Amino acid sequence: MYAPTSFASFARLCADLENTTKRLEKRRIIARFLRNLHPEEIQPAVSFLLGKPFPETDERVLEVGGATMWKVEVSRQATLVTEPLTILEVAKTFDMIASASGSGSRIRKENLLMSLMRRASAEEAQYLSRLLMGEMRIGAVEGVVVEAIAEAGGVELKLVHRASMLLGSLGKAAEIALSEGEEGLAKVRLQVFIPVKPMLAKTSYDVGEVIAEHEGRTAFEWKFDGARVQIHKKGRTIRIFSRRLTDVTQSIPEVVSLVEKGIKLEEAVVEGEVVAIDRMGRPLPFQDLMRRFHRIQEVQKMSIEVPLQLYLFDILYCDGRPLIDEAYSMRWRVLANSVDQTLLAPRIVTGDVEEAVIFLKEALKAGQEGLMAKRLDSSYTPGAREGKWYKIKPFENLDLVVIAADWGHGRRRGWLSNYHLGARVDETGEFVSLGKTFKGLTDEEFRVMTKRLQELKIRETPYTVYVKPSIVIEVAYNEIQRSSQYKSGFALRFARITRFREDKSPDQADTISRVKAQYERQFKAKGRLDLEIK
Repeated sequence: MYAPTSFASFARLCADLENTTKRLEKRRIIARFLRNLHPEEIQPAVSFLLGKPFPETDERVLEVGGATMWKVEVSRQATLVTEPLTILEVAKTFDMIASASGSGSRIRKENLLMSLMRRASAEEAQYLSRLLMGEMRIGAVEGVVVEAIAEAGGVELKLVHRASMLLGSLGKAAEIALSEGEEGLAKVRLQVFIPVKPMLAKTSYDVGEVIAEHEGRTAFEWKFDGARVQIHKKGRTIRIFSRRLTDVTQSIPEVVSLVEKGIKLEEAVVEGEVVAIDRMGRPLPFQDLMRRFHRIQEVQKMSIEVPLQLYLFDILYCDGRPLIDEAYSMRWRVLANSVDQTLLAPRIVTGDVEEAVIFLKEALKAGQEGLMAKRLDSSYTPGAREGKWYKIKPFENLDLVVIAADWGHGRRRGWLSNYHLGARVDETGEFVSLGKTFKGLTDEEFRVMTKRLQELKIRETPYTVYVKPSIVIEVAYNEIQRSSQYKSGFALRFARITRFREDKSPDQADTISRVKAQYERQFKAKGRLDLEIK
């Protein structure tokens, strides 16, 4: 038997992390804490550090809103408890809350939460509340936690990072690192039906610059106005995962049919893009596509109203052989030889800027977003944004998070319709404002947003409702300006909402580092692409 780790010790860890801004000190504090955990405590502790009740790929939700938390806090009583609250007890209670369903589930959830909070000290209750509301903000960003795991286990950083990407769980990678060391981490392999965190791309506005970066020749693919998916197939069993690694198989049966008919392999993991199309085969707006994802009722009816098309662009696993360490050019050859040609994304390989610009125009004319540029010798690096891949768009945009909203006036009276736009601070995970916008939404979208935001309310004034950072939106803008008015130090000029990013979580939104890079870059590239694609 071992002595379970108290939740009080986790709360003290959180307080210590808040009291230092030094990355190395945060890493040391976390590493010391992790070394003292029992193996079965590591996964929940790492999830809690990242501000998540469950591991990244766990689709369960607690469904505990601000109103419930307020009710629990108001009625919470201080009690003397002989048995301290433990990390595993908190994790078990979260499991029970998420599992509560059906008639009376709301009361059961409240009772479970109440029993948990009544056993907690003031400090424990503070961090429990933050964890439940997704508001940890203790500076334990994923990069720091990965470094701490490597230090605690005495293993190479790259092995921890790779294992977490392949397992879809940093907590599981941490457990292996501390229990089995480098030997255990080295054994981690891509497995069918365990989704891999997707490889990411940098942004560019200049095809010539990308060609030069990729040493004179690169592959260009259409960048679709759709949703990225990862498809796992073994025999007749097919599962499809979204960009956020949630299982969406039941919501998109026609994509399953396309996979059954079009992928010739017995076992495969392939990546692609799902696009909603109209009766003429033209792409529909992203918002229409999102009506299909996660829908489990009237799926057949929706498949007629919002039909889907699939385009494949990469393969990560082929009949027992992992391919992520192979060159992109080789992976494409395997993909092209293994699937129906009608499923392949439009693609060219060139070092000619003019040819690439013509290809970009074709993508835009077809209603797509732009191009992807992929270095021919690049391996597949899950979760990384290293310049091996670039996305090229003819306009500037950021994926930001709604952190508050003002009540509208005039025609928009009664709606929360002026949205405070937040970008994530790299080191702390805090969201800081870049300004506001009310442009880009329809009346119906204003009504829906008002309801959603009120459900996410943390606090309010007579004019503004402050919300849990949860809703990610794509914001197009004309220019980034320096501004002392906002905490970020920047403001977006002529900002407008172009779409909701239901496929992205807040921690996948753009960071202040990206904003700063865009600000600096605009002086070099502003207006150039507009001239190229007219």
